Amino acid sequence: MIHTGAPAVGPVNVPVVRTSTVRFPDTETYAAQHHRRAAGERVATYGRHGTETHRALEAAVCALEGGHESFLAPSGLSAIVMVFLGLLSAGDHALVADNVYAPVRRTDKALLQRFGITVDYFRPGREPLAQLVRPNTRLVYLESPSSLLFEVIDLPALAQEARALGLIVAVDNTWSGGLFYRPLSLGAHLSVQAATKYLAGHSDVMQGVVTVDSPALGQRIQAAYDALGLSVGADDAYLVLRGVRTLEVRLTRHFANALQVAEALAGHPAVARVYYPALPSDPGHAVWRRDFTGASGLVSFALRSPDPSAGARVIDALALFGLGASWGGYESLALEAAPERLAEHGCWDRAPGAVIRLHVGLEHPQDLIADVEQALRRL
Repeated sequence: MIHTGAPAVGPVNVPVVRTSTVRFPDTETYAAQHHRRAAGERVATYGRHGTETHRALEAAVCALEGGHESFLAPSGLSAIVMVFLGLLSAGDHALVADNVYAPVRRTDKALLQRFGITVDYFRPGREPLAQLVRPNTRLVYLESPSSLLFEVIDLPALAQEARALGLIVAVDNTWSGGLFYRPLSLGAHLSVQAATKYLAGHSDVMQGVVTVDSPALGQRIQAAYDALGLSVGADDAYLVLRGVRTLEVRLTRHFANALQVAEALAGHPAVARVYYPALPSDPGHAVWRRDFTGASGLVSFALRSPDPSAGARVIDALALFGLGASWGGYESLALEAAPERLAEHGCWDRAPGAVIRLHVGLEHPQDLIADVEQALRRL
């Protein structure tokens, strides 16, 4: 991650190359460049196709994910949309994990249904794919660990079943930053990340990335990318590439901090349950130990108090944890999980009180634990 995509000679950092127009010395060179692009090479005949800055970031993420090719998108959600529209046509059917990132459901209702694409939601590992697959099923879309409650999927088993049925498997890998989990090596065909989160790491850029395992899938995603007119600014690509260089040291600290916070929460009398796969008490711990090399800074916990205002009271009492919907930056954040979103998760066990999601940042862990404990005392 330190050297991939970096210049061998010259500036340590890849320069920010901004342009809309690409100029050529003559018509022969112009035609040759267009021919190369038509043949599938990632070369630019126009600024929207990207520059050296974009190619360097794509190379770094592709190496991180262990894939064949990576494609940048303006946001994590646009990367997800690119996968669905790149792989599905009118009349096709997709199976999506019921614990998926909530905006995927909005994309389904607002876009996919209008285009004649059907989506069914299922609980991975509890319902055999063979009983859910239709003749027109083309895609299985997963997220592991899942959103909000961090349920871990047995991806090797599920991917093996899906491949035997001729289905493409895509996995949202944002939780691990691509560092602690490699879905492509476990049987998935595509890995999707919101680079906004851990890849960028500084809460100052929006971006997504899709990594494919084969040239054939690369051609399909490239076609969708071009047709959708997607483009990422060179400055944003540079910021994410800068974040990638420190990904390992940042995520290692996020993991260490979050594990200490999760352990403190697990022993607190005001907490009914903690959701964090790295805890031995978590139902997904065995699969996490087998398939992951670490855990991120996201921890959720359910309060014992049935008071509907308890979650807001705890969050408002926090001093070091800000209130915000995103995560993956250096700062700690807290957010109450909406009950209607939790109800969409088949793994939701209807804990008595509110569920609060923490993003444990890079502050000192004892300061963060003290902050959470003083907030819980308000109950």
